Amino acid sequence: SWIDYCKTLIDTYHIDKVVSIVSGGNTGQESIYNGLKKANELYSEDSIVLIHDGVRPLIDRNTISNAIICVKENGSAITVSPAIETVVIKQTEDKVEQILNRKSCHHAKAPQCFILKDIFEAHNKAKKEQKNDFIDSAFLMQYYGYELHTIEGTSENIKITTPSDFYMFRAIVEAREISENFNI
Repeated sequence: SWIDYCKTLIDTYHIDKVVSIVSGGNTGQESIYNGLKKANELYSEDSIVLIHDGVRPLIDRNTISNAIICVKENGSAITVSPAIETVVIKQTEDKVEQILNRKSCHHAKAPQCFILKDIFEAHNKAKKEQKNDFIDSAFLMQYYGYELHTIEGTSENIKITTPSDFYMFRAIVEAREISENFNI
């Protein structure tokens, strides 16, 4: 229902880098598939695709550049940041099964980046097999046997899903503005 409004904004502000607006799906996986399907129509299969969450507005230029370099060299780039708290695995409500070594743990973030042919092929397999419960593109790609490579993103590339996340977002934006105003 927002597509026409988006088109109006694109026209009004002369945003020329948007080539298409695609309807989302009922799940994140389906929304990504819809976008990939359109990308597959418009671009060559060896194009690089960066899949990014709209709830992560603090992406930076270096992360994007590093992701593209990594995909060119390795075929994939999953943005991660080191875990700074202890990570536990629990199988029941209140029982810790395992404590993981924090040095080996990272948080997967976005963008998650691939060669168009590879990610579109994996999504088509999932669609054919009616597997629609992958938590993100990295999980889907790993499930279908693709090797995943990582780049380290910034800690500021937070996901805004709760009120406290929004307050952190505002604090980061305000700190950036102060830094720019005072050349800090």
